[in-house]
Amino acid sequence: MSAAGSFPLGAATTLAELTRDPHARLALLREREPVSWLPELDGWLVTRRDLALSVMRDDATFTVDDPRFSTAQVVGPSMLSLDGAPHARHREPFTAPFRPRAVREGFASFIEKETVRLVTDLAPAGTADLRRAFAGPLAVAVVTEALGLVGTSTATVLSWYDSIVASVSDITAGHAAGPAGTAAYAQLRAAVEATVADRDASSLLVSAAGRLTVPEVASNAAVLMFGGIETTEGMITNALLHLLRNPGQLALVRADPELLDGAVEESLRLEPGAAVVDRYATRDTVLGPAPIRRGDLVTVSLTGANRDPAVFPDPDRFDVRRGNARLQLAFAHGPHYCLAAHLARLEARIALRHLLERLPALRLDPARPAAPHGLVFRKPPALHVRWDRSGH
Repeated sequence: MSAAGSFPLGAATTLAELTRDPHARLALLREREPVSWLPELDGWLVTRRDLALSVMRDDATFTVDDPRFSTAQVVGPSMLSLDGAPHARHREPFTAPFRPRAVREGFASFIEKETVRLVTDLAPAGTADLRRAFAGPLAVAVVTEALGLVGTSTATVLSWYDSIVASVSDITAGHAAGPAGTAAYAQLRAAVEATVADRDASSLLVSAAGRLTVPEVASNAAVLMFGGIETTEGMITNALLHLLRNPGQLALVRADPELLDGAVEESLRLEPGAAVVDRYATRDTVLGPAPIRRGDLVTVSLTGANRDPAVFPDPDRFDVRRGNARLQLAFAHGPHYCLAAHLARLEARIALRHLLERLPALRLDPARPAAPHGLVFRKPPALHVRWDRSGH
């Protein structure tokens, strides 16, 4: 497609810029080319909130069900990579435990216990990388608990996840995936088969196996694991970074813990853990200023949509009292709205509350600055912090 002439800003946009610090470029695109052709992406990038919503709501025109969809290449068809009736069939068996009341009743005490354990272990040190030492392990433990996998440890689940993410990232970047992702997925599938075969096990996977084949249960378990670890780890890490970077806002939250919910939503708005979602056009259509052709990649920038000044005044400011922060699209929208959004919110809220209460004078380590990074999944590679140890 020779769209570069019609979309000069898109033609000048690099994936390196979007990976490092995308916000100024996304703002320019949103204002002048809200649907723009990016040669480096070999696809369209949608940055305006209303247009982003129209893409995510219309699964008949903009589908995930395409051979290019990277996750499906590693784990096979799942709720993430199907639309219409097949999508509903894959998703429905997993929905019940993730409804708001079920999340509170099923997970709150486990998250509290696991958070207390992690913070208690960290507290004497006075310093840590809270992404690796806290947010990641908590997310893994909750996913392992949610899936009810028999005979696995959080360390094993984390190793599978790292390998599967690496393979998906390779494919997304246009490289051939290494063998580690396939091997990890085979081990996950074997664990799912063992769980389903265990007559004494009572878990989400066992109940799903009453309505899906075991390979289908395994592919959806991989997707839930992927989403539950990657985006929740990012969500907790990014929210901590936003609070610690903004002492005035942190003081508001310390004075009124009810504002923690607002802090989580506002962080999701400013820096969603998953920055983009991909769709593929099923027919020729027009989206805003853009003539979309059948088969074109259409990438929705959740990051761009979340800073749309038409919806969020002063969009680059972190404001824990912003009245409409819940209009953020970090969990996507439409049929593929994040299944476990309520669980992720609960996890982040409990995690932040304990960290702020139990690590005195928690602050960023000035010697080791942190900033979100990533094209698809955005979070700081590390979040080094300090706090006052008791008695020091």
